Amino acid sequence: MEALGVLSVRGAQVLNRPPVLQSLLASAAIAAAALLAGCDTDKIPNVSGRHMQPLSETVLAELDTKSMARESPILIRIFKEESELEVWKVDKSGRFALLRTYPICRWSGDLGPKIEEGDRQAPEGFYTVTPDLMNPNSQYHLAINTGFPNAYDRANGRSGASVMIHGDCASVGCYAMTDEQITEIYSLAREAFFGGQRSF
Repeated sequence: MEALGVLSVRGAQVLNRPPVLQSLLASAAIAAAALLAGCDTDKIPNVSGRHMQPLSETVLAELDTKSMARESPILIRIFKEESELEVWKVDKSGRFALLRTYPICRWSGDLGPKIEEGDRQAPEGFYTVTPDLMNPNSQYHLAINTGFPNAYDRANGRSGASVMIHGDCASVGCYAMTDEQITEIYSLAREAFFGGQRSF
């Protein structure tokens, strides 16, 4: 039986797991994520398989050019005013480097934080995404739950749920991307989780 290793990436710990264990954990995470829904979902459709879309040859070539492994950890930054989403990945030097910048198709509300359920405001802050927040069954193509509200939001009486980064280019409080963009972002996150990253 292989021993589990722990890799420290700038303060975060990433488990190196045997491939069989990785597959089992990924399957469990995808099954749990099937229970989540995108913004304002009334019912959950059947699993489409979109969540397992492989990374394109263009992305794989870019990863190779930037000395990044497909399974290396990621970090996502969103700039509301600039309407941009950045995906950063750990390169072979062990540091995070910018991989891609995507224009956000739509976000709703104004600059400033989300305060309460129904205010149609996209959140601002620091959020943690775990595998169970990945939604392969969103009505909006694919979705990643931002984890709103975080501890700071709750301590300040802020409310809301199911605030996502998703496809379909339509927003009522989420960050909406094109279907092509969210497929790529979702796949990059999925590969990082398969590589052992616990959260981003």
